[in-house]
Amino acid sequence: MIQNQKLRARAKLSGGVAPLVLAFAMIGAPAFAQTAPTPSDQTTQENTLSSTPTGAEADGGEITVTGSRIARRDLTSAAPLAVVSAEEFKLSGSINVEQVLNTLPQVLPGTTSFSNNPGGGVATLNLRGLGTNRNLVLVNGRRYMFYDTSQVVDLNTIPQFLIDSVDVVTGGASAVYGSDAIAGVTNFRLREDLVGLEAGGQYSITEDGDGARYNAHLAIGTKFADGKGHLTAYGEYYNRKAIFQGARGFSARTALDGANGGPFTFNGGSATTPAGRFAVPGTAAIAAGNGLGALTLNRGAGTAFGTASGATFDTAAGSSRPFVSGPDTYNFAPANYLQVPQERYLLGAYGNYEISSAATAYVELAFTNNRVANELAATPVTGNFNVNINAVSPFLSANDIASLRQIDANETAINAARAARGLAPLFSGTAAGSNAAGVVQVGVNRRILETGGRNSLDERNAFRTLFGLKGDITPDLHYDAYYSYARTRNANVQAGNISRAAFQRGLDGTDAAIDIFGPNSLSADSVDQISILAQNNDISVLQVTQASVNGELFGFGLGGDKIGFAAGGEYRKVASRFIPDTALSSGDVIGFNAGNPTQGEYNVKEVFGELRIPIAANQPFFSKLELNAAGRYSDYSLSGVGGQTTYAGGIEWAPIRDITFRGQYSRAVRAPNVSELFGGLQQGFPQASDPCAAASAASNATLRALCIATGVPAAAVGTGVGLQPNTQLQSQSGGNPNLTAEKSTSYTYGAVLAPSFIPGLTITADYFHIKIGNAIATAGGGAANILNLCYNQFQDASNGFCQLITRNASNGQIDGSVNPNGTSAVIFAGAANLSSLKTSGIDLNVNYSTRVGFGMLGEESKLVFGFLGTWTETNVFRPVNGLTDSDVECAGFFGANCGNPQAKYKWTSRASFIDGPLTSTVRWRHVGATRDDDDTSLYTVERLKAYNLIDLAFSLDITDQYNLSAGINNLLNKKPPIIGANAEQANTYPGTYDVLGRDFFVSANFRF
Repeated sequence: MIQNQKLRARAKLSGGVAPLVLAFAMIGAPAFAQTAPTPSDQTTQENTLSSTPTGAEADGGEITVTGSRIARRDLTSAAPLAVVSAEEFKLSGSINVEQVLNTLPQVLPGTTSFSNNPGGGVATLNLRGLGTNRNLVLVNGRRYMFYDTSQVVDLNTIPQFLIDSVDVVTGGASAVYGSDAIAGVTNFRLREDLVGLEAGGQYSITEDGDGARYNAHLAIGTKFADGKGHLTAYGEYYNRKAIFQGARGFSARTALDGANGGPFTFNGGSATTPAGRFAVPGTAAIAAGNGLGALTLNRGAGTAFGTASGATFDTAAGSSRPFVSGPDTYNFAPANYLQVPQERYLLGAYGNYEISSAATAYVELAFTNNRVANELAATPVTGNFNVNINAVSPFLSANDIASLRQIDANETAINAARAARGLAPLFSGTAAGSNAAGVVQVGVNRRILETGGRNSLDERNAFRTLFGLKGDITPDLHYDAYYSYARTRNANVQAGNISRAAFQRGLDGTDAAIDIFGPNSLSADSVDQISILAQNNDISVLQVTQASVNGELFGFGLGGDKIGFAAGGEYRKVASRFIPDTALSSGDVIGFNAGNPTQGEYNVKEVFGELRIPIAANQPFFSKLELNAAGRYSDYSLSGVGGQTTYAGGIEWAPIRDITFRGQYSRAVRAPNVSELFGGLQQGFPQASDPCAAASAASNATLRALCIATGVPAAAVGTGVGLQPNTQLQSQSGGNPNLTAEKSTSYTYGAVLAPSFIPGLTITADYFHIKIGNAIATAGGGAANILNLCYNQFQDASNGFCQLITRNASNGQIDGSVNPNGTSAVIFAGAANLSSLKTSGIDLNVNYSTRVGFGMLGEESKLVFGFLGTWTETNVFRPVNGLTDSDVECAGFFGANCGNPQAKYKWTSRASFIDGPLTSTVRWRHVGATRDDDDTSLYTVERLKAYNLIDLAFSLDITDQYNLSAGINNLLNKKPPIIGANAEQANTYPGTYDVLGRDFFVSANFRF
């Protein structure tokens, strides 16, 4: 009946509507739609935005539900299961899978197409806000390839156009799948039914005419050997153009928080400017003691070089004046990417062949070449450099030369005074203690605009092969065995770097002198002299060997099915390494984070088993009663991990057919990854606020004393930008080979309602609770938390967290400089099992479909509605177990501690009107209000309002072989909220809020 209506509707289109639609598409106007299979009026499938049944529910065969290895005849499960259909990807105009998954309420954005600083050229998944490394990503139920030492899957490697559905299971699933499945499992199911040729493409562009994205794909599916075999081969090309922050008004200039939460000023930026800022410490002091009088001598002698603000140079080279914060700051925003460019090739094939009635061989092959660039503003050279006055004198005015010579004379006087008191050895290595006559140490802040921006290009090649054999041992007993090998290699090339050593040689007279005094003052030869290209590599390998059996044993109880079971063994080997450029690892590169090599490997041997026990069915008060249990023992080659046992148990009870109650309890583990175990020292620049720089530090006696005790000069306490000139502080992190496995407990309980008196309606509601008791995290939870623990929690300079903070011995800044004793002015945050995580909340899913007795293109139409929402009760990170005062609550918060906003309420919903071959659909995305997580600082924006986006799409089956789709995302052109220092990047959180504006897409798909 429905098929006949579609044929008649297409006949109408061929004469009148189709030409209009085609013309509409040709001019780029959006008209995207859904071609979903018509769902049955009564369905038990859970949490699918399109309400489209998949698998065996329509044909009565057996399927395997994600979260279990036991085949079954329905799609229900004891654990909550959210299903995203292939139609959702098409209707949203998404080529990269993270664009859809990040809209799910269970997910916080990981690395996305808007991640420029930090970036990395990947797309990751952060389930429940517990971290990208705590959810396991599967493809067709099996582990997929990861991209670096953190062992996280890059979602860019999954072919979106071949996805049949994506299943998201909440709660620990280590008993079924092994390590990493603490937050849950995300399984990408690829289509296995393709016969013939399918080709398609899509083009997207913003209303501003930028950020073009386009792709083309081709897939061929065929049966062979009289239907015994099936093979699918595919290829895709995808290209995404860059958008710079300067292309949008909200991100074109850095928003600077007003004093005490006052209005923004949009003159924020960096004190490291193209014209340069140069200063020397103004005084050198010797405290009284041992009968010696106090000595204070002035280095700067009142010149601009010796003032707190320092000197800068106008366009008239060699003519200095005092630096003025604000007007002289450099606006780095326009030089940064808002949307990072990407170019990707995907190639692959998968298939099976029935060797005999007892054996079917199968294979999966995949290759990805992915190129993603990140672009930052030109290199900021900062730090203290020795300047040979004679070498640089040709570039300076007579007055400035005289100032430098006066500083040199003052240093000589200080040295003489120290020598006279026998104190010279105490000051060896300081500016005034080691410089020869004619050489002065100058604090340099110079943006090397002459080299252009800093570009980091990641080119990642990854491949995966899998070979397996499965079949029937008996009619009720089946086996499956496979081996997979995956290897990823990333070549990272960093351009626009400056060599610190070469820069120093150009100032101290060792090499040809360089003119850094003024904008665009460096010659082409000087640029070549100080520039350096850095190249880094990542290599990662994953090998998995697994064999299992599953089937049915015997009937049990009252009318129930047979007991189902699965059992097997698995061996995994993980190896990964990071090979940094020598110049990068040595710290000679200025502009990109320094990092030392990382290399490590381990293996694990496992046995596992599952049971599904149907106790009763179709009985009074027991329409269904079913139990399930799973267990796994893992033996790791890591001494700190050793043997680990995980288990899970659940129940489903339906007193009547219309309602099912369910619950599950799980014990899960996550072994530390290669980076956490073996990571070399890495340098980072996190957003954090130094409590000693706040104005309140000067008036708070306890805090002031603590700041001085931890290395802040008394005169610098509470001076704001004088102590912290930039919003980013330098940190170091590294691995810990003594880490143990994380262990978690989780439980869920809820109900599935499918009332027979409202055909087409299903409602599921589930409570979830996940707790990780010995979470691996950077010591103290990162730089911002370490500062908070030291200065606001413990307030004791001898405390371990205060000991993780090292400051510049000269000015007290945490700027990465090297002190005379060899220590670096950084916050050290290495890996440790000292923390805990906990999250809980409720997932609600509503699906409804009903037939409507009229249609414009057919005799009948259908309304389909889907809603998927989450209320997050709590999401707590405890940096130090046992210290409740250190808890960081992130449910309903955003900022330096929590990162991306995690709203208490988040949902996505879609309403579709299916009229024969035409589907018209509207999607509503909602992110609830959040507050800043830092109680110690007052920002201009302390609260972000609820954020709503409306998307519109249409899809038209012009023929059985040709589909045309188009749409508009962010139909109302909703702008992202503007945030100051508590933002992630681009004055907002680009992963959470839309930064493209109104965005159009059009796609076409052909089948032959």
